[in-house]
Amino acid sequence: MPSLKDLRNRIASVKATQKITKAMQMVAAAKLRRAQEAAEAARPYAERMGAVLTNLAEAFEGRDDAPKLMSGTGSDQVHLLVVATAERGLCGGFNTNIAKLAREKARSLIADGKTVKIICVGKKGFDALKRELGQHVIKTIDLRSVKNVGFVNADEIGKEVLSMFADGEFDVCTLFYSTFRSVIAQEPTAKQLIPASFETDETEDRSGAQPVYEYEPDEAEILEDLLPRNISVQIFRALLENAASEQGARMSAMDNATRNAGDMIDKLTINYNRRRQAQITTELIEIISGAEAL
Repeated sequence: MPSLKDLRNRIASVKATQKITKAMQMVAAAKLRRAQEAAEAARPYAERMGAVLTNLAEAFEGRDDAPKLMSGTGSDQVHLLVVATAERGLCGGFNTNIAKLAREKARSLIADGKTVKIICVGKKGFDALKRELGQHVIKTIDLRSVKNVGFVNADEIGKEVLSMFADGEFDVCTLFYSTFRSVIAQEPTAKQLIPASFETDETEDRSGAQPVYEYEPDEAEILEDLLPRNISVQIFRALLENAASEQGARMSAMDNATRNAGDMIDKLTINYNRRRQAQITTELIEIISGAEAL
């Protein structure tokens, strides 16, 4: 049974932890606003590029001269998984959920007899995957020294992926990240980068006459330039979404930790007061008993 001194030390320790979690919550809240604005600002560009590429891709549907980044290698034997997570923890289930989605995909591919290669962008993704899939991790990209993620960081990753594809090191590339919805909701997302996969807008009305576009230069030349750039754009968007999701998850996790610390302090204080009251009562009984004995 803990003594009064032990309870006092425990209360002081929990109060110190509560101050830290409260400070981390406030820092995350300050960073979240900037990260959220950056993520939301990147969405229209990425979506419009996807719309342009979708329109251009329709002209090459079923053709043998389609760009390789669009048609692929004709095989799906070797899969490259780019798993983007955070460099730091203490952000709830943010890193775990992304790693879980990537792990399930890797297990499914391995069970089907496919070859899996993994690039981890962020230390926490590697930590989560190394025990089961460590032999499949071919590279870990460390962004701890980067204060604010920029397009140049995503472009370096994109160029490395393109270089591996040009060397025939994989057939299909899938990017894993977390889409920011709100402070309490981050959605783990898997997006196929190679062969290029374009999402059509289901709300768009295509029953009427559709506009006809004339491109200058021709579609093939535009795709040759836009498809490689789209890889970097999608990776950049994923990194920005991750940054916002990480701060939102950390803010929520630290708020819960602060509340839990407050509840623990209340319980420990009640326990301390009861123990102190019992000790004082015992001492008074001993004094009275001693006085009566005299």
